[in-house]
Amino acid sequence: MGSAEPPVAGRELRIVQHSAARTRVLDAALDLFAQHGVSGTSLQMIADAVGITKAAIYHQFRTKDNVVLAVTERELGRLAPALEEAEAHGDELQARDQLLVRVIEMAVRDRRLVRTLQFDPVVVRLLAEYEPFQRFMERLYRVLLGDTGDDGRIEGAMLSGAISSAVMHPLVADVDDNTLLTKLTDMSRRLLGL
Repeated sequence: MGSAEPPVAGRELRIVQHSAARTRVLDAALDLFAQHGVSGTSLQMIADAVGITKAAIYHQFRTKDNVVLAVTERELGRLAPALEEAEAHGDELQARDQLLVRVIEMAVRDRRLVRTLQFDPVVVRLLAEYEPFQRFMERLYRVLLGDTGDDGRIEGAMLSGAISSAVMHPLVADVDDNTLLTKLTDMSRRLLGL
């Protein structure tokens, strides 16, 4: 599929279809990021996990930052259809509830992703600088909270932190996904007044 696209101003976060080779690289990268953090993962480690050369990684991605952004975009892009549906929905409360459930389902389904996306300092820095991610999150919180001012951003940070902590916390490590999904959805609905 060629070289990875560098971040482009004005571009939206989207679902990208990757070649089988790129998918293997992104899967291996996500596993290694979850185990070692982004800083603790080298392109050589990713190449070794996939069984290819580091040069083959460079052929697909110019830098490790491009790998991080591609992993993030692929994972968060899975929410794009639910966000678009919620934005087009006529009933604001129902749209908010449906999107909330999708966000929580994603967090519960892939707890390792949450830890990497929310708390890895490299990911946090890159996403703070990546305009498509910023626009995506503004749209997401506009549907979930209705307010994108300071109050809405603070509420968004609290909601994001609550969901992230709840799916990763050692106290719930042994809680099955269905129970965690149900309880977390109920509590998040109360937090949002749904």
